[in-house]
Amino acid sequence: MAIVNLKKRQIECKIVYYGPGRSGKTTNLEYIHKSFKKQVRGDMVSINTDGDRTLFFDFLPLELGKVKGCNLRVQLYTVPGQVRYSSTRKLVLRGADAVVFVADSLEVRREKNMLSLKDLAENLKEYEVSIFKIPLVMQYNKRDLAQANIPLIPIEQLEHDLNRQLKVPSFPGAAVKGAGVGKTLHACLKLAIKSIQEELNL
Repeated sequence: MAIVNLKKRQIECKIVYYGPGRSGKTTNLEYIHKSFKKQVRGDMVSINTDGDRTLFFDFLPLELGKVKGCNLRVQLYTVPGQVRYSSTRKLVLRGADAVVFVADSLEVRREKNMLSLKDLAENLKEYEVSIFKIPLVMQYNKRDLAQANIPLIPIEQLEHDLNRQLKVPSFPGAAVKGAGVGKTLHACLKLAIKSIQEELNL
């Protein structure tokens, strides 16, 4: 839930990047941190786990302006995607106002995408939050690998596997090149702000 500090005229919002291991969550955050320097406040904090990382940093989405006279301060987080870090994922997800689900477009990762989405739904449920209610955006990452003749899951198949019931905004991406990164974040911020306004009756 968003934290409102009326004294500072500030609303704090938490967005979590979720998805299977090595799908591109960290790459998304690294690209945002590097490319949106005016909005980034402070350093990116990285907690390294074996073969995966949890990252977070503060982000001030200046172009979206104020919410009812309050500055919006967003904290962007990634979760470690590997199965064995289940408790860390759950902990990072706590109090999230919105989620970006980063799916891996590689054909060999199709099942891992579906398992990760199921994991997200279960972890949200433990916090009494429905995956159908939380602001959620999908990013189908690594689309650029098609040029290298690497077998990718067609977008239509990804939509069928992951978004058939949810019907949330989805974007193709190539986070290494920054393609789709800004669009995904912007769409998620818009959904998060709308939800916060409804939640706080603004």
